[in-house]
Amino acid sequence: MVRNILVILQEEESMTFVSLTRLRIRSFRFVPLFALHTWRSLRQIRSAPGFQTGAILADRSWTFWTMTAWDSEESMRQFMVSGSHKTAMPHLVEWCDEASVAHWTQPETAVPSWIEADRRMREGGRSSKVRNPSPQHATLSYRVPRTAAGAKITRS
Repeated sequence: MVRNILVILQEEESMTFVSLTRLRIRSFRFVPLFALHTWRSLRQIRSAPGFQTGAILADRSWTFWTMTAWDSEESMRQFMVSGSHKTAMPHLVEWCDEASVAHWTQPETAVPSWIEADRRMREGGRSSKVRNPSPQHATLSYRVPRTAAGAKITRS
């Protein structure tokens, strides 16, 4: 029995924490600053402790997705509240009319497909605070993402 508990604890320790965000910029006038903050945050994440891999997706209608894999939730939270990412976050309340986030753990270190990410967002995600929400914001009833414009994020 003790051996079974140890195996379960080891499996939990080896699980990958995945963070998924979806942001829709409400006006083109915010896109240039959003792009600058995104570039700075991408530079930061590539050397962030605990970051394993990730992906970004430029969807239609100024909608952007990020999916990142971490060695722990704590590593992701340390990244989130530091550096360039911390500087960008307060602007999203004003810039976005839709924002949502989902988190889960999985045994694989690779991030799943965007189709799977969309499913996870709809089933287990939550909307984030925005000042000017769209009618679809609270219910996460957005269009299925266009998955052709994605790119990988790798460690530097």
